[in-house]
Amino acid sequence: MKQARPYPRVTVSRKAARSLAAGHPWVFASEVLDADAVENGGVVDVFEENGTWQGAALISHNSTIRARILSRNANDHIDEAFWERRIAWAWNHRLATMEGRSMPECESDLTCCRVVFSEADGIPGLVVDKYEDVLVSQIGTVGMERLREMLYLLLVKTLVATGHNVRAIYERNDGEVRAKEGLDRYKGWWEGLGAHADKTTQQLVGDSANKNASTDKAASKRLPTHKVQESADKSSSSNPNGDYPTRIVVRENGIRYRLDIVNSQKTGFFLDQKYNRRAVRELAQGRRVLDCFCHVGPFGLNALAGGADFVRCVDVSQTALDLVRENAELNAFANMRSRLSVTKADVMDYLPTLRDRGRLREEGGPFDLIVLDPPAFTKSNRTVRSALRGYRELNAAALRILPRGGYLATCSCSQHMTRDLLAQAIAEAAHGTNRQLKQVEERQQAPDHPILWGFPQSHYLDFFVFQVV
Repeated sequence: MKQARPYPRVTVSRKAARSLAAGHPWVFASEVLDADAVENGGVVDVFEENGTWQGAALISHNSTIRARILSRNANDHIDEAFWERRIAWAWNHRLATMEGRSMPECESDLTCCRVVFSEADGIPGLVVDKYEDVLVSQIGTVGMERLREMLYLLLVKTLVATGHNVRAIYERNDGEVRAKEGLDRYKGWWEGLGAHADKTTQQLVGDSANKNASTDKAASKRLPTHKVQESADKSSSSNPNGDYPTRIVVRENGIRYRLDIVNSQKTGFFLDQKYNRRAVRELAQGRRVLDCFCHVGPFGLNALAGGADFVRCVDVSQTALDLVRENAELNAFANMRSRLSVTKADVMDYLPTLRDRGRLREEGGPFDLIVLDPPAFTKSNRTVRSALRGYRELNAAALRILPRGGYLATCSCSQHMTRDLLAQAIAEAAHGTNRQLKQVEERQQAPDHPILWGFPQSHYLDFFVFQVV
C-alpha cells in the first residue's frame, strides 16, 4: 500500500486473508497474529502476514469475532461521511427493490421494512427495523455501540429526506450476543430525538459531527432504559420523556397488526416473510388453510385476505394466539368468527393427530393448504443432523394429511439448514409418505434482508411452495 493510513494495524493469518478475499467480513481471534494497541471498538487496518492490506475493520477485544471488515477500498476514511454513505446506500436499496412492489390500494412496502441488515449492508452489528414512523434498533457489537448516536441521527436524516417521518427510536439491545462483546443488555427509548425535538434533521446531524462517540458517552444517552435482568416483565409501556406507546399498530400487505415492540420476539415482527405471505395469499382463494407455528397470525390473516374459506392457526404460545384473534378483529374480516379458529398445541405433536378423520373434521379439515413456518431447528453446525431429521418429520406429518391437489408452503429460517439441506429433508419426507411434489415456487427472504455473497450467515431463509400430485 502506497498511501499512509491513520489506523492501527492488525496482522492476520493466510487462512483469514483467503476468507476475506472470498468476501467473508469476519476475522476470528484465533486468526490474529499481531495487533497494535487500539481502543475496543475502534477502527483498524487489517494486513495479511505478507504485508498485503485486506481492509479496514472494527475491532472487538472481547469477542471471538475479533474484527469485522468495513471497507476494502483503501481510499475510504471511516468518518461520518463514510457512515452517511453506507446508510444512504442501504436505504436506497430498499427504495429500489421495494417501493414499486406495493399491492394495489395498500400502503407502501416501505411502511414496515428492515432499514439496516448488519454486515449485509456494510454496517456490522447494527439491525434497524421500521414500523410506520417508529424505528426499532438492535446493536450487537461494541463498535456500533460507540457510534450509535451518530448513526441514529444519520438514519433519521436519510429517511426524512425521502419523505419518511421518524417519530421515535426504540432500542432492543437485550440480546445475549451483547454479552460476548462485553456490553450491557438493556432496552428503552432513545432520548436523542426528544432532546433535539425543536431542531431540523440537518441540525440534528450537525450536532453529532464532532462528537467523540465513546462507550461511556453512549451510555449516558440511554434514558429511559430497562435493564433486561431487572425488568423483563416490567418494561414501561410508554416513554416518560415522549409519551410514545410501545404497543403500536402497523400495516403490511394491507393488513393491520398490533405489535408489542418491548416484549415481542426480535424487534416485534418477522418482516423477512413479507412477500412469502403474499405467495400464500395468492393460493388461498376458496381453500381451507392450516397455519402451523402461526405466531401472531400473518400467514393466516393473509390467507383470509386472499379469500380462504377457513383458517386454523396453531401455536404453542397462548399469547401468540390471543394476538391472532386481536389482529383478526382489528381487520374486521367478513364472517371472521366462522372463518378463523385457533388451537394451542405443539405442532409436532398436533399434526399426527389429524390423521384421525374425526379429529381432522373437528379442527376444520380436510385442509388443502398447509403452511409450515417453524422456528429455527438448529443454531449451530453441530446440530444440523438432528435438525434435518426434524424438518423431514415435520414435512412428512403435513404431507400425510394433505389430499392430492393440495398445497404445502414450507420453510426454514436457519442459516445452518441450507437451501440444499432443506430440499433434501422435503424430498425425503415426500418419498417416505409416497407423495410426489410439483414445485410451484422457490423463494427466500425479502430484499430488505439482502444476501451478501461470500457471507453465508446473511442467507438464512428458504421458502418452498409445492402441490401434491
